[in-house]
Amino acid sequence: MLRISIPSNGPSKINFSSFMNYLLPVPPKGIEIEVNNDAVLLFDNEEEVKIYTDKLKQLPGSQKKVGNEIINAITRLVR
Repeated sequence: MLRISIPSNGPSKINFSSFMNYLLPVPPKGIEIEVNNDAVLLFDNEEEVKIYTDKLKQLPGSQKKVGNEIINAITRLVR
């Protein structure tokens, strides 16, 4: 299982609440919340990560901006 933690104090300022506020799609295995409100995205493998980021790229309006921020955070963390 892949666990990608997006720190809420990082450049994107994404946290667990962002997924609820913007009605963003949830990764296939879900999201865990850490004590500091960081979001931990859960995937089985890298292919699921790719499919998920493709979904985020298709979001409209204000969702798209946040989706792009999540994609950037994933990209920074997966390198």
